Amino acid sequence: MNFSPLDFAIVFAYLAGVTALGAWFGKKQSSTTDYFLGGRDLPWLAICISVVATETSVLTFISIPGLAYLTNLNFLQIAAGYLLGRIVISFVLLPRYYRGEIQTAYHLLGNRFGSRMRSFSSIVFQLTRLLADGVRLFAASIPLHVITGWDYSTSIIVIAMVTIVYTFIGGIRAVVWLDVLQWTVYITGALLALAVILDKLPLGWQSVVAAAAPGNKFDIIELGFDRSLKEFFTINYTLVSGLLGGAFLSMASHGTDQLIVQRLLTCRNARASQKALIGSGFVVIIQFALFLVLGLALYAYYQGAAMRSDEVLPRFIVEGLPNGVSGIIIAGVFAAAMGNLSGSLNSLASSTMLDLYKPRWGKNKSPKQDLMTSRLFTVMWGVIFVFSALMFTDNKSPVVELGLAIASFTYGGLLGTFFLGITNARAREDEGLLAMWSAIFFMIWIIGQKGAGLWVPALLAIAAGGWLYLRLQSRSGRLFVVIWSLFMLLLIAFVGSPHIAWPWYVFIGCTVGYANGTLLSALRPE
Repeated sequence: MNFSPLDFAIVFAYLAGVTALGAWFGKKQSSTTDYFLGGRDLPWLAICISVVATETSVLTFISIPGLAYLTNLNFLQIAAGYLLGRIVISFVLLPRYYRGEIQTAYHLLGNRFGSRMRSFSSIVFQLTRLLADGVRLFAASIPLHVITGWDYSTSIIVIAMVTIVYTFIGGIRAVVWLDVLQWTVYITGALLALAVILDKLPLGWQSVVAAAAPGNKFDIIELGFDRSLKEFFTINYTLVSGLLGGAFLSMASHGTDQLIVQRLLTCRNARASQKALIGSGFVVIIQFALFLVLGLALYAYYQGAAMRSDEVLPRFIVEGLPNGVSGIIIAGVFAAAMGNLSGSLNSLASSTMLDLYKPRWGKNKSPKQDLMTSRLFTVMWGVIFVFSALMFTDNKSPVVELGLAIASFTYGGLLGTFFLGITNARAREDEGLLAMWSAIFFMIWIIGQKGAGLWVPALLAIAAGGWLYLRLQSRSGRLFVVIWSLFMLLLIAFVGSPHIAWPWYVFIGCTVGYANGTLLSALRPE
């Protein structure tokens, strides 16, 4: 282990400085608009970088190089799809978010369908973020585990405690500006790591080519047309699944997920928000390319030695980098993780406060009381995050793929419901609720594993269906709940979950939800 006292000093000094900056940004906050939306006056370029840092951060830094280490550059096909999805969202959803005083993504759904839809979609978002960001917190603990030798549980608790303090004080303005700083640091760190690796290899870049080329690790495009139909839908990264799956995933994550939408709503107007979102798509492609190439360089450096993919880069940082440089890079990783998690905590607190608490119990509260309640929600979600992250400590899959798969449980249903509201004037709240619920239930079957990993979420989906049954106003809607529940239980019991590559998940969920909502609205009598 080559992590010196100087490196430790740099890490702790950087984290202390970031926390102090967060406190400084948060000192002028007096309302939930300041705490959650930064006064709606943040520059688009800062939001652009913040969006990139939020969606990739520590998962990108750790897992994407490991992905290239194990496979090749096919992941870039997903990145191209991300750009396409952003362009659609920029012109379809963003203008709608800037009409009126929209505060959350689910506020828009509530305006279109009703208060029950706003509450239901907000709860769906919170459960999704709880699991997906539990993975992110676990990912952030990996370098701390490698450096200190602490077990994953201890590392998770330490990072979470620091993050809760920083988020409690800072608010979204601190989150955005620190995202910019942190993104700069870890991109610089990646470039430094790549330069050191190339310097250590006997022939520099030629050593990378010699090691990676025989295994076709430079391949970017995988058409997959030479494979069977079954194989085509089970390969993670083909051109079709990359462009289509990446586009739908990006439309869902950047158009319906409060974590990203909240940042886009901090811009001064819709035009600035569009520039931030589309610009982030180009930045993401460049960033993915950098981290994938770093993974190939690591493959040459370690000569393809077998190791857990998510530990490849952290191990090189503490073993292969000069004193001081290791500390700078790890500081960037921790800071990026803190910034990302603080953003998640802030978005969860905003959704809980504005979508659930404020409309029911906080109507007559003062701005000062609302601000304190929002901060308490931040602490609550931070504690819950710890328990969520502890669930993934035994996971062996690349954390970036795990995080994206978890998000896909609900992303498709959310996106399909947004599209239903935009394109189908006949659809009412009942159809919107059933579209989202049926898609999520279907994805539980698609993604789920055998045993408790499938039946537990299925029973939760049935419980949600029961809640909907009692609140639906249409007889056809209540009948649909019964029929769809029986249909899904039969699939789970007798068919088993199909093996489908994760880039297809959001597309499938969106299609199922939109189709069910459209069918139910067409069958409903006037």
